[in-house]
Amino acid sequence: MQALELIDELAPQVVFLDIQMPGLNGIELAARLCTGAKPPRVVFTTAYEHYALQAFEQAAFDYLLKPIGLDRLERTVARLKEALATPAAAPAPDTLAALLRQLGVAAPAPAPLQWIRAAKGQETRLVAIDEVIYFQSNDKYTSVFLADGECLIRTPLSKLKEQLDAGQFWQIHRGVIVAARHVAGTRTDFRGRLHVRLKGRDEQLVVSRNYVDLFRQM
Repeated sequence: MQALELIDELAPQVVFLDIQMPGLNGIELAARLCTGAKPPRVVFTTAYEHYALQAFEQAAFDYLLKPIGLDRLERTVARLKEALATPAAAPAPDTLAALLRQLGVAAPAPAPLQWIRAAKGQETRLVAIDEVIYFQSNDKYTSVFLADGECLIRTPLSKLKEQLDAGQFWQIHRGVIVAARHVAGTRTDFRGRLHVRLKGRDEQLVVSRNYVDLFRQM
């Protein structure tokens, strides 16, 4: 998971991955990377030969068997430099996914988002997803409402929804996603509109008609 966070933060062009690692193994981590818009080129390094070497050799990635010889590493680096110098040769987002399918490895669904980097004034904060009370579309940004204030992220709400745990975060309006743990209840106003009440907060969030069914049992 540390590797995944660093790759997300640093956006490297190339990642060398061992296959046997604690937590996510290299194949699982590669599967996570292939869900991104600009996945890095992945070079697998391992002491195990039972993976399909030919599948790697036919793809736009490489596979180095330990102990790694200097000549073999130099060939890999030279090929990477050539590929990176040719913009047209950049891998498509689904290239790694196709490679994993060749290996007979089902790419797992990406894990729900665990943390986000949000801006508050000139400061950038690392926010645990559990701290979020709700998200709200805000022009070109998305507002993140926390117990101690509001931050902004650039991820559109529609894209953010794909990364959230649907059991923990409910979309109640085209422009609002609320953390279920912070929902205290609902009320209906004199116009018949449904509002979500939040624990320990004064504001109430309007539920659009498309999402009213979420609260039928409340």
